[in-house]
Amino acid sequence: MGVVIGETAVIGDDCTLYHSVTLGGTSWDKGKRHPTLGNGVVIGAGAKVLGPIDIGDGARVGSNSVVVKPVPPGVTVVGIPAHIVDAKAKQDKAREMRWRRKSASMLTGPRPICRTRLPMPLI
Repeated sequence: MGVVIGETAVIGDDCTLYHSVTLGGTSWDKGKRHPTLGNGVVIGAGAKVLGPIDIGDGARVGSNSVVVKPVPPGVTVVGIPAHIVDAKAKQDKAREMRWRRKSASMLTGPRPICRTRLPMPLI
């Protein structure tokens, strides 16, 4: 198994391509039809980067991923089709959800832990 680099692909400085990577095209049209990799990009084993898209500086592509959309600088993408994986974004979303639940309980008041019934006075 080897690495396939398309005719119009552009690879930046300090990029790492592991085995069985494909930088391929999606059409036979003349002109730019293969990906452009920025500086310091890492492409995992078996990944396919298809079409005239840009992979930003310092981006990472996980093994066996299929990338068909542009990748912003500094992010990690994985999956078929590739999607951004960002632990910090997930933490921020969880924090926002906790804040929303907390603010909703502030509007309705806190839920009681237990309820007691006061005895009715005897007359």
